[in-house]
Order: sequence, then C-alpha cells, then structure tokens
Amino acid sequence: MKPFKLPLLLLILIASISLVQAQSAVRQKISINSGWKFHQGELTQPFAESVEWQHISLPHSWNAQDATDEEPGYCRGEAWYTKELPISPNWKGKKLYLYFEGANQEAEVFVNGQKAGSHIGGYTRFAIPITNFIDFEKSTATIAVKLNNRHNEVIPPLEADFTFFGGIYRDVYVVALEPVHTDLEKYASSGVQITTPQVSAEQAEVEVMTHLVNEQTQTSKVEVQQLILDADKKIVGKVSNKLTLKPGLAADLSQNIKEIKNPHLWSIEDPYLYTVLTKIIDSKSKQVLDEVENSLGFRWFKFDGNEGFSLNGKHVKLIGTNRHQDYLNLGNALPDALHINDIKLLKAMGGNFLRIAHYPQDPTILEMCDKLGIITSVEIPIVNRVTESEVFLNNCKRMMTEMIHQNFNHPSVVIWAYMNEVLLRPRYDNDSDERKAYYKEITRQAQELENLIRKEDPTRCTMIPNHGWFEGYRDTQLTQIPMIVGWNLYPGWYGADIHGLEKFLERHHQELSDKPLIITEYGAGADPRLHSFDPKRFDFTVEYETYYHKHYVEQIKKYPFVAGANVWNLNDFYSSGRRDAVPQVNNKGLVTQDRRPKDAYYYYQAALWNEPFVGLGSKKWQYRAGVEDAQNAGVSSQEFEVYSNLDKVKLFLNGQDLGEKEVDRNVATWMVPYKKGINWLEVIGEKDGKKVKDFMQVNFQIQPYDLKSEKLPFEEIRISLGDHRYFVDDLTHEVWMPDQAYKAGQWGEKGDIESRKENPSDILGTNNDPIYQTQQYDIKEYQLDVPAGKYEVTFYFAELLSNKELEKLVYNLGNDTKQEKASKRVFDVYINGNLIIDDLNLAEQYGERVAVEIKTEVFLEGDEGLQLSFDASAGQAVLNGLKVRKEY
Repeated sequence: MKPFKLPLLLLILIASISLVQAQSAVRQKISINSGWKFHQGELTQPFAESVEWQHISLPHSWNAQDATDEEPGYCRGEAWYTKELPISPNWKGKKLYLYFEGANQEAEVFVNGQKAGSHIGGYTRFAIPITNFIDFEKSTATIAVKLNNRHNEVIPPLEADFTFFGGIYRDVYVVALEPVHTDLEKYASSGVQITTPQVSAEQAEVEVMTHLVNEQTQTSKVEVQQLILDADKKIVGKVSNKLTLKPGLAADLSQNIKEIKNPHLWSIEDPYLYTVLTKIIDSKSKQVLDEVENSLGFRWFKFDGNEGFSLNGKHVKLIGTNRHQDYLNLGNALPDALHINDIKLLKAMGGNFLRIAHYPQDPTILEMCDKLGIITSVEIPIVNRVTESEVFLNNCKRMMTEMIHQNFNHPSVVIWAYMNEVLLRPRYDNDSDERKAYYKEITRQAQELENLIRKEDPTRCTMIPNHGWFEGYRDTQLTQIPMIVGWNLYPGWYGADIHGLEKFLERHHQELSDKPLIITEYGAGADPRLHSFDPKRFDFTVEYETYYHKHYVEQIKKYPFVAGANVWNLNDFYSSGRRDAVPQVNNKGLVTQDRRPKDAYYYYQAALWNEPFVGLGSKKWQYRAGVEDAQNAGVSSQEFEVYSNLDKVKLFLNGQDLGEKEVDRNVATWMVPYKKGINWLEVIGEKDGKKVKDFMQVNFQIQPYDLKSEKLPFEEIRISLGDHRYFVDDLTHEVWMPDQAYKAGQWGEKGDIESRKENPSDILGTNNDPIYQTQQYDIKEYQLDVPAGKYEVTFYFAELLSNKELEKLVYNLGNDTKQEKASKRVFDVYINGNLIIDDLNLAEQYGERVAVEIKTEVFLEGDEGLQLSFDASAGQAVLNGLKVRKEY
C-alpha cells in the first residue's frame, strides 16, 4: 500500500498553525508607554470625571521643568497616572504582570479600582501581578498608579547632590506568561541566574540557576533546557533536566555545563557575548511554556591591594566616569536612545570603567556596557546618611537584593556598592554620645548589607565609596568591611592643594595596603561659556577643569595600586539648590547636560586612546575676543592647546603653518595670532604613515590696542567687571572680556581693581548668571578711551548681598563664601559728568540677586572718551557688567 501524502497546501497550513501555537505559548512583553493621563496632587477619587488629567506618554517626570526654574525647591509629593489598557483575547488563561523599569519612589498600582500591588524605591524594577483583577469579558482594564517622591526617612536616598525627579520615568510593559514560567516576581528579575565557576582560555564551566513557578492548580511535569549559543547563534553547550512542579509553588533548579572548550573570552577590547537560552517545556505535550534569553560573558577578574585590577589574567588600569541619568529639560525621563548614546560617549572617550552612581539605572545601560566592553560598578542609593531604624535597613536590603537579581547576568558588572559618603553629613553634634552611637549604627548596617551581598552573589566584589576623611572611615571600620575601598577625592577643587591627591593615595597604600583602592570620584566644575588664560580653583572655566584632570590622570597612571578611577561626572546633571555658574546644575561633567563635549573630554581621548588621536582644545570656544597685540598689529595672539597621543603635531591657522610642536603628557601649546573675523584652525599628526586631523572655526573680535585706531576701528566691547574670565553668551554669541585696570588708550577701572566681589548665587531674571555673579565693589571711576561718535551704553547690576540666610551647601567644601550682611546701598551714575541714573537702590527697587540692565545713549563730540563715575550717598556703588556699542 502506498503511503498517504498530504497536499502541499495543507502541509503549509498545518506548519503555520503550529508556528502560531508555538509563538503564543512563549512569553509576551509589550510596552504600554502611550495613552497615559497624569494628574499632579492628591486624589481621593482618582477616577472621578471632575479631575483634570493631562495627556502624556512615558517616560515622564513631573519635575522636568520645576526642578530647573528659579523658584527654590521642586514639587515633591503625590501624583497619579492612569491608562485604559486594551485586553487581548490571547491573554485569557495566561498570567499577566505590569512590569515597571523605574518609578520614583513610592508606588501603588490599581487595576479596575482595586489595589494590585506596591513598591518602594525609585531606581529598581518591579513586577505587579494583575491577572486576578482583569475581567476578560471586557475589552479594556483601567490602570492607575499613585506615586510619591516625598522625603521619607525610611527610604533612601535621604539627601544627595542630585535632584529626585518624580514620575514613571522609564518604560512600562505588560508581560503575559503561561501558568508555568520563570519567576518574574523573584525581584523582577529574569528568573535565571548564570555563573561561571571555572573560566580559563582553554575551558569554561557554566552553572544556571532557574527559579520556576507553577501557578496551576495541578502538578506539572516539565523539562528545563539550557542552551548556550555563541555570537553566531550556534549551540556550543546544552543541558536538560526533568522536574515535577507542585501546584501553586515555586522551585529552584541548578544545572551545570562543565565543558565549554576554548571559550571566546569577554574583554574590554573584545566584548564577546554568548546567549543562554532557557526553555521550560511541557513533558507531555512538548509545548514550550516559557523561554528566556540572557547574555553570558566568559571572563575572570581580580582586585589586588598592590597590583590593582586584572581581567583574564592581564593588568588593566580602569579609567572612566560616573554617570547620572538625567538630561537637559527632560529630568530623568529619557528615551532609551539617550541612555545608549551616553555609553557610546564613554567608549569614544577611551573609557573602560563606569560607576553607575548613585543608583541602578535603565536596563539599556548595562546592556551597552556588556556590548562595548565597559567594566561597571552598581550601587544602591544610600547617600550622605542613614536612618537608625530596621525599616530603613530592610528597605536598603530589599533594594540591594533587587539590584543584584535584576543585573546578575551582566558580565560587565564586577562590583556591588553601597553607602556613598555616609560620614559627610552625620546626624547629631560633634563628639556627642548620640553621634558615637550613630557611627556604630552605620557600621552595623554596613556589615549587614555586606553580608547580604556576599550571600546573594559571592562571585563579585563589594565596595563602599567614602569622602576624603581617612580617619573617620578607618575608625568606623568602613574601610575594613568591604572588599574594595572607594575614595571620592577632590584636592584641587574642594581642597586647595591639588597635590593632596598624591599624599592621600600614598597614605592609603601605607596604612591599608591589603585593600584595593578605586578613586570613585574626582572632578572640577566647568561652564563651557567661561574661559580664562589664568584659570583658578572654583572659577568654573573649562581651562581649570582641564588643568585639574591633567594632574589626576598623571597620578592615576603613576600608581599601580590604584585599581581604577571614575571622573565625577560623565555629564552635567541637575542638583536642586546648587548656586554655581549654572544654578540648579552640578557641572563637573566632561560633557554638558545635552552631551556636548568639553575640553577635558578631548583630553581624555588623547590620554586613553590607543589609536592615533589629535584634538583641538577649546573646540566649543568658537566665539572669542581679545586685545590687539600692539598698535596696528591687526592680530590678537592667544594661547592654544592641542591634545594628542602622538609624539609631534603640526598646527595651521588659515592655511599658515604655525610650526610643529612636541607633545608633552598629551598636550602641545602654541600662541595663535588670530585675525579679525573668521579663522580656521587645523592640526595634523602622523604615525606609521597614517595621518589624523582635526579642525575648527573661530570667529574672533579684536579690541584695538588704541581704541581710537583708524586702521582697526572700535565697534563694541562687553566687560564682566570684577572677573578674570571670558564669558560667551550661548544665545547671542557675544563675548564678555575680563576686567582690567585702566590703560591709557584702552579701558578699565581707575582705582583699586582688586576691590571685587563674587557670589555664586542664582541670579534671578537671567540665564547669564556669571556676568552678574562678580562685580567691582565701591567703584568710583571707569574710563573707555573711545573716539567721537554716538554710543549705546548698557550697565548691568545685581545686589549680591542679602540679609536672608542662604543654605550652606555641604558639597561646596572649601568654597563657602562668607555671607556679608546687606546694608543700604544708594548711588548715582554719571557719564562725562551728566547724571544718567539717579539714586539707584538695587535691593529696594529690584530685589536681591536680581539681574538689572539699564541702557542709555551718549553722543561724544571730542576726544574725551567715556568717563563713567559713581557717587554713593549710602553704602558703596557697584557695577557687574558693562557693554559699550558704537552706533556711528
């Protein structure tokens, strides 16, 4: 009898049905970021029609604007999100979860008016089971989320140098699973933990722990299969075990694959990734009930107190950055693409190390670190201080456990950390019994967290990052408890002596030689609008930031026992309450809030890259000004740096060869004679026949050596009084010159040029705070030897003194400006003897720390120039800025 053959069309149909069945059996994870509504404030009836709702999409933060405005503080409290969730008929019979990647910080989740679950902590993921609250006869379900980012003494962080943005600021998903699946409620992890007990270049061993759950009412017999796939998705290892799961219970299964021959190792230069594919298969029907993929990297590492860090048996100096997760005008509510771009920026800088501070971040961060070969440290948000309660400690433990389980399988992670600078701002009075008891409590909590980490993950190292109080952390045992000691060191910024860095490092190695050391923070603030050829500590110029980093990189490379170092920070970030050059922002980043590189970023490329590199310094300083070199010279010469890892480089200006210079510690310097208008700079380097180049355009305004020069006529000048810095307005591209004492034929103050004041305050009514943050104090006369003509003269004032107490910023160690009490200040302003401003009382007429701009016109007939005089009837006269523009 001939065998029966099905028609080809029927075979295809059967195969299609089988494929659909197979796909529907595997977990579904679908984002639900669109179609949400938002309400700020408390609600007793969140679904009442009378409530005003704002239509939004996720990610979302309700502080994206108010945390950055000029009003002190930002909204911390309750808010609500709601959404109509479409219910798929295919979900019937499955187990449904809402999966949140991050919501700050106390969350309660409601489905169809009933509370489905809650979560504490703003930086770890959580999964809420919702199956029992869904009516599958209806097409939608109403989801509501109550959030609160209030200060809560039992939830870290309690306080920190970053803004605690509220909101559902990461992605949200619906996850649909068969009743038998890996345990998503196991701290919102994949339910699979992968370790590599033995790894060498010749052979590797893999152990997979799978956490399973059977949510059926009957016993289920399953086969758990582990497949190890290489980068080409070819199977290189396999193990399978059968298991009987009792109804309604969870079970753990450990499986071992002992022989992976000649594994392709994961490294910084070659971050090769395998995939572990976990399948749960019904033993009877052979249906795939669940399927989970996790990345796998074969590597081994070691930290040593004398030799630093090694990866796969090779010594590696870890140098990279910290990273905060916010972005300009977005708060923490970033799309994945911006997270991904940050790690690409770090890699392009030459960095190989990321401290994810001070909290776990978006899942794409570690995904990219795995892919790009970035070694990472991840920590929970205990910052500055702790609360002496078991509730606080238990919340910390829960966060720690969530962080470890959620990120367990990333080969890039080598350190779990906690307790950043917890002695920086301790409770209670110095030397009191309460203070001593508080320190003991910190030590107790640290030891409990340390024990928890080593229990949950004995394969990685632990670390506590400390501020630079050596004796305090030593005496409280916080340098003894963790496996690695992190030091946040700022000599040269918060400390006056930049060479204090070397002294501190040597002391650590002398007294704690067995403890591996990482410089977990170091940095200096820089506003890209500020420049100086005489940079000073706390002036926020990009030149001082670069000077600072040059010194630190040299010392970090010098000491082999320094395992690694993390710049504070990759990016500028929001910090409510800061009163720096850019208020509300900590600008120690190597890139700006919108990720534009500063000079120091290019310096790191020169210092860290292996491939030939040249980069023009001050690349973003494209609008410049300066005084003519000499009368009728027609050019203004300024110092210019080039960063490179080559021996020699050559610089060109407008096609003219300015000569070849040797590179010393990644820097070569020229005096560049700029002409008026557009200038083109190009640097060329060569190695092994390969040329590398960089170029930029500079628009230069030259102030005549003699303001009455006919060859180079005077046009306009802007002066920041009491200031040694140049300031460039981002919007208008106007360049403000540093102040100077009067020089005949030029301009300046007649009198005590050192009688200046500065106040790092938030100046209201302007985005150009630095112009108003410095001033000439008790000013009497100011002269500009301009030629005859009609002029527009603009005065810029701000009352910097106040009787209001400013909050003392714990982070401005060493930069605590002594607050002077305000007294009555009334003065007149004259131009060439003519009264222009009468009885100016800045505080009374405009308010304290408010930008004041007053403009007038003057016609000069002769050669007397502009003679500005100030006559105070009460207090002292002040002037913060001056602009003089010739109309004709």
